[in-house]
Formats: sequence, structure tokens, C-alpha cells
Amino acid sequence: MSAAAGARPRLYYGWVVIAIAFVTMGVAITARTGYSLLFPEMIDEFGWDSGMTAGAFSVGFIASTFFLPIVGWTMARWGPRATIPMGALMVGGGYLAARWITNPVELYLCFGLFAVNGSMAMSYISHSMFIPNWFVRNRGLAVGLAFAGVGVGGVTLLPAMQWLIETEGWRTACLAVGLVTVAAIVPLNLLFQKMRPEEMGLRPDGDAAPIAGAPPLHADPIVDRAWAETDWTLRLALRTARFWWIAVGYFCGLFIWYAIQVHQTRFLIEIGFDPAIAALALGGVAFFGIFGQIGIGALSDRIGRELGWALALTGFVAASGLLLALEAAPTMALLWAMVVLQGLLGNGLSAMFGAIPAEIFQGRKFPQIFSTISLIANFGAGAGVWAMGWIHDATGDYRVGFWICLALSMTSMICIWQASPRRVRLVAGRAEARAAAQRAAA
Repeated sequence: MSAAAGARPRLYYGWVVIAIAFVTMGVAITARTGYSLLFPEMIDEFGWDSGMTAGAFSVGFIASTFFLPIVGWTMARWGPRATIPMGALMVGGGYLAARWITNPVELYLCFGLFAVNGSMAMSYISHSMFIPNWFVRNRGLAVGLAFAGVGVGGVTLLPAMQWLIETEGWRTACLAVGLVTVAAIVPLNLLFQKMRPEEMGLRPDGDAAPIAGAPPLHADPIVDRAWAETDWTLRLALRTARFWWIAVGYFCGLFIWYAIQVHQTRFLIEIGFDPAIAALALGGVAFFGIFGQIGIGALSDRIGRELGWALALTGFVAASGLLLALEAAPTMALLWAMVVLQGLLGNGLSAMFGAIPAEIFQGRKFPQIFSTISLIANFGAGAGVWAMGWIHDATGDYRVGFWICLALSMTSMICIWQASPRRVRLVAGRAEARAAAQRAAA
């Protein structure tokens, strides 16, 4: 399936890669997010407090401290065909075993060690290790399309899960989630997913092989050629300020994302909304996230990753502010404003999660570099979930937690601006504008 010089394949396999990722993400991330529907039921049944129950989610992210380097290593060595099915078996096994939970230790093992931790092998993080290999000019759009599967999964699977919880109980819901995760993800990825276009004799974006002596077909995106041509390793990356700006920016971004996502359902129920409405709101965020991930991903291909990241974080600024307002005035208008802005803007963060470090540190060792950044980011996710639960138990509400999310949103914007991927490689829109200006000046 090699591309002859000057010829483009009729169907670029990169879009097959995106389609498989779309399905995988839809099932895998919905399985992880679904814990937010389960833990209120467990609190009611077992009498556990919020911090301890939500802590299973945090333990999963902490366990990923040890698991993510394994994900990075297996991805670099064997690719997604081995790595993603491994994660599906862990998540599916965790959910299947969760039917017999009777104490906190079993809760933490099933959901923390297996379900949440295992999801890292088929999450935004793992897919960001190989999707950027397939696209350069349309990187943000491609990643956004793949990750939009999370929204479709949220719209379709989260309400189904809530219905199962209400009609058959949370244990039956765990059985269903476990079976669907394994059946949908393992065979699809084992048979068809690929790491790089070069494995199939293809080039990124489906471009034809260059013809000797012909002018380049697309604008050169390189700004700092010495940096771009460096053979980046983890050791080299750790010595740069850019690595740490990204790591801190991602720590803050995931703190906000998971603090709000995991605790949103319980918060809405506490202030008087029906559990079905609270579950619908979580699904609504996922639905609008479909358009947010695709739209902001594509927009970032034109305006730059820094501006795209800042725009996405305004969604979490708005969501935090509206959640604070909902405590005082729990109206449907404020609820749906929060849902729309969180999904349409906030969920757009994921479209740039792999693109930003790929444009700075792309190369053969990128999976190890990115898994280390993600490890630090996951501490943020775990800290966010635990801190919100602890704040609730200590103060009786989530008010302080939402103010912290507001402050960390601004911090994350500043960090990614300082990382400045635009000073290494321009996105396609900026590269084309620069080339046009150079032609006009010539």
C-alpha cells in the first residue's frame, strides 16, 4: 500500500486510524466518566463520605504514575495494537469485578487500580502518542475528530448507564460497561489500528511523495530549525523550560477538567436537581464537546495552539462561575449555559493535548516524552478530584473548589503561552500566511 511518487491514495488510512480512535475513545472515556454516576449510589448504599468514595478516581490517576511509563514504552515498542487492548482488558475487568464490591479496599482496586488506571492505555494520552504521526497540517482537526467520540459516547452511553442504574442497579450497570468495553475495543484495535503512516508506505496527511526538482506543495512551518531538527529524547526534553511549562499547564488543565467533571453530578443533585437531569447535564457536556473538540481543534490549526488553548479554558472559567451562580439560583437557564460553555469550549482542550508537545518535541522518542508530561498532568487530575471531595467534606459545599478552578484556568493559559509552540513550528494557517507575506515582499 505504498504511495507512488506524485500520487495520493484514494482513501488515506489516517482517516481509518481516526475512525477507530473515535469508537475507542467513545467507549473508553465514557466508561471512566461513568464513575461519576456510580459513586452517589455507592455513598447511599454504603454510607461512605464523598472524599473517600471520589478518592478511588484519584488513586487511579496516582497509580498511573507507574503505569504511564509502561504505556509509553509499549506504545513505542509495539504500538496501539497491543497497548490499547491491554487497557480495555483492565477497564473491562475492573468493571466486571466491581459488581462484588463490599468495602473501600475493593472499590479502590476495581475502579482505581484497574478501571481508571487502565483507561490511560486508551485515553487522550495514549491516542496523542500516535495520531499526530498521521497528520501535520490538519493535526488539530484530526485529533478533534478522534476525540469527538468521547462526546458521542457521552450522549449515547451515559444516559443508558444512568437508566440501568435506576432500573437494574449499579451492579448491573457495571456488568454492561465491562462487557461493552472489551467487546468494542479489543478486536477493532488489535486488527486494524496503526502507529505510523510509514508502516504502510504512506506520508503524513496522505501527501504524495515529493517529485525531484519540483517546488514544495505546502508552506514550511519551521520557525526554529535547530530546535526542530534536534533528535529529542526524554533526558534532553527534561532540561528545557518548555517541557516544564507544558507540564505545569497540563497539570492545571486536568485539575480543572476532572474536578468539575467528577463532582458536577453530585453538586447538581445536592442543590436540588433531579438525578436524571444531573446525568443529562453530564451527557450534554459530552454532546457539545463533540463540536468543541472538532471546532477548536480545527481553529487551532489556523490561529495557533496557544490561542486555541486559551479559548478552551475560557469555557472552564465560565463553567466554574456558572456553577457558583447555580448554588445561589439553581435555574435551568444557568444549568444549560454551564453545559453549553463547558462542552463547546472547555472540551476543546483535548484536541490540543497531544498537538502542543508534538510540535515542540516530535520525533522517535515522543511517546516517552509525552507519557512523562502526561504523568505530571495526571497528578493534576487526581489532585483535582480528591481536593474537590475534601473541600466538600471540610466546608459542606464546593464553593472554594470552583474558585480554585477559576484561578488555575488562568495559570494554565499563561503556562502554554510561555511554552510557545509557535516559536518552533507554525500551524498550517500561520505558515501559509507567512509564506504569502514572503511572496508579496519578494
